[in-house]
Amino acid sequence: MPSPWDNIRDQFPILDQKVNGHPLVYLDNAATTQKPLAVTRALDRFYANDNANVHRGLHALSMRSTDGYEGARARVQAFVNAEAPEEIIFTRGTTESINLVAASWGSANLRKGDVVLLTEMEHHSNLVPWQMAAQRTGATVRYVPVTGDQGLLDLGALDKLLTPEVKLFAFTHVSNTLGTINPAADLCARARKLGIVTVVDAAQSIGHMPLDVRAIGCDFLAFSGHKMASVTGIGVLYGRRALLDAMPPWQGGGGMISSVDFSGSRWKPSPERFEAGTPNFADAIALGASCDFLDLLGREQIRLHDGGLAKEARDRLAELPGIRIIGPDGERGGLVSFAFEGVHAHDVVTFADEDGIALRGGHHCNQPLMKKLGLTSTVRASFYVYNERREIDALVASMARTIKFFAG
Repeated sequence: MPSPWDNIRDQFPILDQKVNGHPLVYLDNAATTQKPLAVTRALDRFYANDNANVHRGLHALSMRSTDGYEGARARVQAFVNAEAPEEIIFTRGTTESINLVAASWGSANLRKGDVVLLTEMEHHSNLVPWQMAAQRTGATVRYVPVTGDQGLLDLGALDKLLTPEVKLFAFTHVSNTLGTINPAADLCARARKLGIVTVVDAAQSIGHMPLDVRAIGCDFLAFSGHKMASVTGIGVLYGRRALLDAMPPWQGGGGMISSVDFSGSRWKPSPERFEAGTPNFADAIALGASCDFLDLLGREQIRLHDGGLAKEARDRLAELPGIRIIGPDGERGGLVSFAFEGVHAHDVVTFADEDGIALRGGHHCNQPLMKKLGLTSTVRASFYVYNERREIDALVASMARTIKFFAG
């Protein structure tokens, strides 16, 4: 019987091209993944047949569009195992989802003397919004340390940092630089015992492994569609219903009110309360199609595939002279970051591009972490469902060529 993994690259036409005379090797998946035909065709089909504004119209197209949009919400609910579709809020992506919590929950609940606890490996999207919330409210931000190049959380320090002053603990599920897979369920359980609200940044895990918000036990969880084989401009905030219904809206406009008069307004419950204006209904439908696509492949199989490629790439790159590998030796997410002594990451990425290999070089929106590691930047190779072992061969050969050039 054919497997959905058979000829999987045929589902991604963008991969069938040459860059600088070489077959494209796309290893920048932590930045954004490519989109399969199942997703792009779902988007095309919607625009060709059903496009109309949602929730407001009584004509056939509007009702079909509304059914598609709310069907996508129910699909995402099932994908993350939320209790109800009302716990799924559509946003523009992980960044907007976290900003929503920081602005709405943060403004209503944080006060002077309170503490927001983060980790030293956070992406700026899960760091800057909390710094801004702290500035608005008088709260303080503290950080769970990261232990050296292995990039693991210091769980002993966590026990000391989870004090009564901590009102919220926000952390990444998988580090976008280190590849570290944090024990999300354990971290949430530790916080829950003390009544601390938890926020999980799942941008680097949502498309790469099974994810169950009830098993994790988080209060909020954020992710982006474009990092899970879907389109840009759509993301999700999962939140426990009791918390969402107690939070004030963070944007005002149409669609989020139950009534308005000249003296004031009254809000709808979640999710409408947090989706002011015309929502991004077409891309939400594409996100539902990506959930179908990933479940067809099997998310446990995706985890084994992506993590296996990253581990093999890590081990082979470590054999090259003058290279510093960042992140854990053992199980990791689908990426590996590294640095060459005396060679800037941008130069390494430029050389790789000459060989048709797409990598990412820079601080990866992890400037505080980079400073702690004594680095300004790293090179990052990140893998997804369409990558193959032969592409690791190409990566290692390109890096060897780079070393030879700079070593003279």
